[in-house]
Amino acid sequence: MSTDENVQIVKDFFAAIGRGDKQGLLALAAEDIEWILPGKDWPLAGTRRGHAGLEDHFQAHEDGVETSFIETREFIAQGDRVMVVGYARGKILATNKAFEDDWVFAITVRDGKITCIREYIDTQALAEASRIS
Repeated sequence: MSTDENVQIVKDFFAAIGRGDKQGLLALAAEDIEWILPGKDWPLAGTRRGHAGLEDHFQAHEDGVETSFIETREFIAQGDRVMVVGYARGKILATNKAFEDDWVFAITVRDGKITCIREYIDTQALAEASRIS
């Protein structure tokens, strides 16, 4: 696949996220996809594998976070790697506290499917919004 095709697959993935299209997400993901969100002591942190792991990630997100705005600002690609720089805004459901999050996703695309996502988020902003006071 060309670099441009890989970027389009990633754009399609984010469009499916925006629509809440779980079947569309699964169609773009390899059977053995790996989603890594570094950290611990937070329901979304950790490594999830396969379509079941992808579904688990989105369920954990739905259960804990209400994202009101997602913006993909930049796509940087080389070969099978696509970096996405973006911004999100929302609230943590358990505390009802708002957050703003600048993030980067490092995504690998092989044979037309997303095989790996490494998600880097503003852990401080989310920790503050998660803190019960």
